[in-house]
Amino acid sequence: MHIKIIKADGTSEYFKIEKLRRSLRRAGATPEEVNSIVSEISSEIYDGIHTQEIYRRAFSLLRASEVAIAARYSLRRALFSLGPTGFPFEKFLGRLFEKHGYKTRIGITIDGHCAPHEIDIAAYNDTHSFVGEAKFHARPGMKTDLQVAMYSYARLLDLEGNKICSDSICGIKEFWLITNTKFTHTAEHYGECVGLKLLSWDYPRRDNLHDRIQRAGIYPITAIQSLSTSQLATLIEYNAIVCQDLVDNPSLLRHLRLSPRKQDLVMQEAVKICNL
Repeated sequence: MHIKIIKADGTSEYFKIEKLRRSLRRAGATPEEVNSIVSEISSEIYDGIHTQEIYRRAFSLLRASEVAIAARYSLRRALFSLGPTGFPFEKFLGRLFEKHGYKTRIGITIDGHCAPHEIDIAAYNDTHSFVGEAKFHARPGMKTDLQVAMYSYARLLDLEGNKICSDSICGIKEFWLITNTKFTHTAEHYGECVGLKLLSWDYPRRDNLHDRIQRAGIYPITAIQSLSTSQLATLIEYNAIVCQDLVDNPSLLRHLRLSPRKQDLVMQEAVKICNL
Protein backbone atom coordinates (compact mmCIF):
# COMPACT_ATOMS: atom_id res chain seq x y z
CA MET A 1 0.00 0.00 0.00
CA HIS A 2 1.79 3.15 -1.23
CA ILE A 3 -0.08 5.88 0.63
CA LYS A 4 1.80 8.81 2.15
CA ILE A 5 0.67 10.09 5.55
CA ILE A 6 1.59 13.30 7.37
CA LYS A 7 3.25 12.92 10.77
CA ALA A 8 2.77 15.25 13.74
CA ASP A 9 6.00 17.12 12.97
CA GLY A 10 4.86 17.86 9.41
CA THR A 11 7.07 15.31 7.67
CA SER A 12 5.60 12.50 5.57
CA GLU A 13 6.16 8.78 5.31
CA TYR A 14 4.47 5.79 3.72
CA PHE A 15 1.66 4.22 5.72
CA LYS A 16 2.85 1.01 7.38
CA ILE A 17 0.12 -1.46 8.22
CA GLU A 18 2.37 -3.41 10.58
CA LYS A 19 2.99 -0.27 12.65
CA LEU A 20 -0.76 0.09 13.19
CA ARG A 21 -1.09 -3.62 13.99
CA ARG A 22 1.71 -3.41 16.54
CA SER A 23 0.19 -0.42 18.35
CA LEU A 24 -3.19 -2.16 18.54
CA ARG A 25 -1.64 -5.36 19.89
CA ARG A 26 0.31 -3.40 22.49
CA ALA A 27 -2.94 -1.88 23.72
CA GLY A 28 -4.37 -5.38 24.25
CA ALA A 29 -6.70 -5.69 21.27
CA THR A 30 -7.55 -9.26 20.27
CA PRO A 31 -6.33 -10.62 16.90
CA GLU A 32 -9.88 -10.34 15.60
CA GLU A 33 -10.15 -6.71 16.70
CA VAL A 34 -6.76 -5.91 15.19
CA ASN A 35 -7.70 -7.43 11.83
CA SER A 36 -11.09 -5.69 11.80
CA ILE A 37 -9.70 -2.24 12.64
CA VAL A 38 -6.76 -2.54 10.23
CA SER A 39 -9.13 -3.60 7.45
CA GLU A 40 -11.49 -0.69 8.09
CA ILE A 41 -8.76 1.95 8.34
CA SER A 42 -6.95 0.59 5.26
CA SER A 43 -10.13 1.12 3.26
CA GLU A 44 -10.53 4.71 4.48
CA ILE A 45 -7.06 6.27 4.37
CA TYR A 46 -5.86 8.45 1.54
CA ASP A 47 -2.73 10.32 0.44
CA GLY A 48 -2.03 13.22 2.78
CA ILE A 49 -4.06 11.98 5.75
CA HIS A 50 -2.61 13.01 9.11
CA THR A 51 -1.50 10.42 11.65
CA GLN A 52 -3.75 12.10 14.22
CA GLU A 53 -6.77 11.33 12.04
CA ILE A 54 -5.71 7.67 11.78
CA TYR A 55 -5.29 7.59 15.55
CA ARG A 56 -8.72 9.15 16.15
CA ARG A 57 -10.39 6.62 13.86
CA ALA A 58 -8.61 3.63 15.42
CA PHE A 59 -9.40 4.97 18.89
CA SER A 60 -13.07 5.36 17.99
CA LEU A 61 -13.25 1.78 16.72
CA LEU A 62 -11.45 0.44 19.77
CA ARG A 63 -13.63 2.37 22.17
CA ALA A 64 -16.74 0.89 20.61
CA SER A 65 -15.28 -2.51 21.43
CA GLU A 66 -13.55 -2.03 24.79
CA VAL A 67 -13.01 1.24 26.69
CA ALA A 68 -9.95 0.04 28.66
CA ILE A 69 -8.15 -1.15 25.53
CA ALA A 70 -8.91 2.18 23.86
CA ALA A 71 -7.47 3.98 26.89
CA ARG A 72 -4.22 2.03 26.67
CA TYR A 73 -4.07 2.69 22.93
CA SER A 74 -4.34 6.42 23.67
CA LEU A 75 -1.37 6.27 26.06
CA ARG A 76 0.67 8.85 24.19
CA ARG A 77 -2.20 11.35 24.23
CA ALA A 78 -2.67 10.63 27.94
CA LEU A 79 0.93 11.67 28.57
CA PHE A 80 0.33 14.97 26.77
CA SER A 81 -2.71 15.52 28.98
CA LEU A 82 -0.54 15.45 32.11
CA GLY A 83 0.39 19.06 31.20
CA PRO A 84 0.42 21.96 30.77
CA THR A 85 3.27 22.01 33.31
CA GLY A 86 5.91 19.30 33.32
CA PHE A 87 5.72 18.48 37.03
CA PRO A 88 3.05 15.73 36.78
CA PHE A 89 5.17 14.09 34.05
CA GLU A 90 8.15 14.12 36.42
CA LYS A 91 6.02 12.45 39.08
CA PHE A 92 4.83 9.90 36.54
CA LEU A 93 8.44 9.05 35.67
CA GLY A 94 9.17 8.61 39.36
CA ARG A 95 6.32 6.13 39.66
CA LEU A 96 7.46 4.35 36.50
CA PHE A 97 11.02 3.82 37.73
CA GLU A 98 9.75 2.78 41.16
CA LYS A 99 7.77 0.07 39.37
CA HIS A 100 11.07 -1.03 37.81
CA GLY A 101 12.69 -1.43 41.22
CA TYR A 102 14.25 2.00 41.84
CA LYS A 103 13.95 4.38 44.74
CA THR A 104 13.30 7.85 43.36
CA ARG A 105 13.51 11.50 44.35
CA ILE A 106 11.66 14.15 42.35
CA GLY A 107 12.36 17.87 42.06
CA ILE A 108 15.54 18.11 44.14
CA THR A 109 18.48 20.52 44.03
CA ILE A 110 22.06 19.23 43.98
CA ASP A 111 25.13 21.45 44.15
CA GLY A 112 27.53 20.88 41.29
CA HIS A 113 31.20 21.87 41.25
CA CYS A 114 30.31 25.30 39.86
CA ALA A 115 26.54 25.77 40.18
CA PRO A 116 23.41 24.34 41.84
CA HIS A 117 21.20 22.14 39.63
CA GLU A 118 17.49 21.46 39.80
CA ILE A 119 17.13 17.73 39.16
CA ASP A 120 13.79 16.46 37.88
CA ILE A 121 14.41 12.83 38.82
CA ALA A 122 17.09 10.94 40.72
CA ALA A 123 16.82 7.15 40.88
CA TYR A 124 18.86 4.37 42.46
CA ASN A 125 18.73 0.69 43.38
CA ASP A 126 21.33 -1.78 44.65
CA THR A 127 23.32 -1.82 41.40
CA HIS A 128 22.57 1.36 39.47
CA SER A 129 21.83 5.06 39.87
CA PHE A 130 21.22 8.09 37.65
CA VAL A 131 19.92 11.64 37.60
CA GLY A 132 17.75 13.01 34.83
CA GLU A 133 16.00 15.88 33.10
CA ALA A 134 12.33 15.41 32.13
CA LYS A 135 11.53 17.38 29.00
CA PHE A 136 7.76 17.57 28.70
CA HIS A 137 5.99 18.71 25.53
CA ALA A 138 2.24 19.31 25.36
CA ARG A 139 2.02 18.68 21.59
CA PRO A 140 3.17 15.66 19.54
CA GLY A 141 5.05 17.65 16.88
CA MET A 142 7.57 19.10 19.37
CA LYS A 143 11.00 17.44 19.56
CA THR A 144 13.82 17.70 22.07
CA ASP A 145 16.81 19.00 20.16
CA LEU A 146 20.61 19.09 20.17
CA GLN A 147 20.80 22.22 22.33
CA VAL A 148 18.93 20.50 25.17
CA ALA A 149 21.14 17.40 24.86
CA MET A 150 24.32 19.51 25.01
CA TYR A 151 23.00 21.40 28.04
CA SER A 152 22.20 18.09 29.78
CA TYR A 153 25.71 16.77 29.17
CA ALA A 154 27.22 19.99 30.55
CA ARG A 155 25.16 19.45 33.70
CA LEU A 156 26.53 15.93 34.04
CA LEU A 157 30.09 17.25 33.88
CA ASP A 158 29.37 19.73 36.66
CA LEU A 159 27.53 17.17 38.82
CA GLU A 160 29.91 14.25 38.32
CA GLY A 161 31.18 12.78 41.58
CA ASN A 162 28.38 14.17 43.77
CA LYS A 163 25.87 11.77 45.33
CA ILE A 164 22.09 11.40 45.33
CA CYS A 165 22.06 9.21 48.46
CA SER A 166 24.53 7.92 51.04
CA ASP A 167 24.96 4.47 49.43
CA SER A 168 28.16 3.73 47.54
CA ILE A 169 26.18 3.20 44.31
CA CYS A 170 24.81 6.75 44.44
CA GLY A 171 27.69 8.71 42.94
CA ILE A 172 26.54 10.69 39.90
CA LYS A 173 28.01 9.10 36.78
CA GLU A 174 24.98 8.91 34.50
CA PHE A 175 22.57 11.56 33.22
CA TRP A 176 19.29 10.71 31.48
CA LEU A 177 17.38 13.07 29.21
CA ILE A 178 13.77 11.89 29.04
CA THR A 179 10.97 13.25 26.86
CA ASN A 180 7.38 12.25 26.19
CA THR A 181 7.78 13.00 22.46
CA LYS A 182 10.86 12.44 20.29
CA PHE A 183 14.44 13.61 19.83
CA THR A 184 15.91 15.16 16.72
CA HIS A 185 18.38 12.93 14.90
CA THR A 186 21.25 15.25 15.83
CA ALA A 187 20.32 15.00 19.52
CA GLU A 188 20.28 11.19 19.26
CA HIS A 189 23.68 11.16 17.55
CA TYR A 190 25.16 13.53 20.14
CA GLY A 191 23.82 11.45 23.02
CA GLU A 192 25.35 8.29 21.57
CA CYS A 193 28.65 10.09 21.01
CA VAL A 194 29.13 11.51 24.53
CA GLY A 195 27.39 8.75 26.50
CA LEU A 196 24.28 10.71 27.46
CA LYS A 197 21.33 8.40 28.13
CA LEU A 198 18.31 9.34 26.01
CA LEU A 199 14.80 8.01 26.53
CA SER A 200 11.82 9.09 24.42
CA TRP A 201 8.51 7.71 23.24
CA ASP A 202 10.28 5.67 20.55
CA TYR A 203 14.01 5.90 21.41
CA PRO A 204 15.97 3.72 21.77
CA ARG A 205 14.28 1.33 19.39
CA ARG A 206 13.90 -1.23 22.17
CA ASP A 207 13.20 -0.45 25.82
CA ASN A 208 11.99 3.06 24.98
CA LEU A 209 9.51 4.99 27.13
CA HIS A 210 6.51 3.31 25.48
CA ASP A 211 8.00 -0.15 26.06
CA ARG A 212 8.82 0.61 29.69
CA ILE A 213 5.30 1.87 30.43
CA GLN A 214 3.71 -1.17 28.81
CA ARG A 215 6.04 -3.55 30.64
CA ALA A 216 5.38 -1.89 34.00
CA GLY A 217 1.62 -1.78 33.37
CA ILE A 218 1.45 1.70 34.86
CA TYR A 219 -0.81 4.20 33.11
CA PRO A 220 -1.33 7.94 33.72
CA ILE A 221 -4.55 8.98 35.39
CA THR A 222 -5.33 10.92 32.20
CA ALA A 223 -5.90 7.63 30.37
CA ILE A 224 -9.33 7.44 32.03
CA GLN A 225 -11.89 8.37 29.37
CA SER A 226 -14.95 8.76 31.58
CA LEU A 227 -13.67 11.89 33.34
CA SER A 228 -13.42 15.41 31.94
CA THR A 229 -10.17 17.35 31.59
CA SER A 230 -11.01 19.50 34.61
CA GLN A 231 -11.89 16.45 36.72
CA LEU A 232 -8.59 14.79 35.82
CA ALA A 233 -6.75 18.01 36.68
CA THR A 234 -8.40 17.97 40.11
CA LEU A 235 -7.23 14.41 40.74
CA ILE A 236 -3.69 15.37 39.71
CA GLU A 237 -3.82 18.24 42.23
CA TYR A 238 -4.48 15.59 44.88
CA ASN A 239 -1.44 13.64 43.68
CA ALA A 240 -3.34 10.97 41.75
CA ILE A 241 -0.82 10.52 38.95
CA VAL A 242 -1.51 6.97 37.74
CA CYS A 243 -4.67 4.87 37.48
CA GLN A 244 -3.39 2.63 40.24
CA ASP A 245 -3.64 5.58 42.66
CA LEU A 246 -7.39 5.64 42.12
CA VAL A 247 -7.68 1.86 42.47
CA ASP A 248 -5.73 2.00 45.75
CA ASN A 249 -7.64 5.02 47.07
CA PRO A 250 -11.18 5.30 45.62
CA SER A 251 -11.98 8.03 48.16
CA LEU A 252 -10.08 10.45 45.88
CA LEU A 253 -13.27 10.61 43.81
CA ARG A 254 -15.05 12.48 46.59
CA HIS A 255 -13.25 15.62 45.39
CA LEU A 256 -15.18 15.39 42.11
CA ARG A 257 -18.67 15.22 43.65
CA LEU A 258 -19.77 12.40 41.34
CA SER A 259 -22.93 10.39 41.66
CA PRO A 260 -22.49 6.86 43.09
CA ARG A 261 -23.24 5.39 39.67
CA LYS A 262 -20.64 7.59 37.99
CA GLN A 263 -18.07 6.69 40.65
CA ASP A 264 -18.67 3.00 39.96
CA LEU A 265 -18.18 3.51 36.22
CA VAL A 266 -14.91 5.40 36.76
CA MET A 267 -13.58 2.76 39.15
CA GLN A 268 -14.49 -0.04 36.76
CA GLU A 269 -12.59 1.71 33.98
CA ALA A 270 -9.54 2.34 36.21
CA VAL A 271 -9.42 -1.32 37.25
CA LYS A 272 -9.65 -2.48 33.62
CA ILE A 273 -6.93 -0.10 32.47
CA CYS A 274 -4.66 -1.48 35.18
CA ASN A 275 -5.47 -5.01 33.97
CA LEU A 276 -6.57 -6.04 37.46
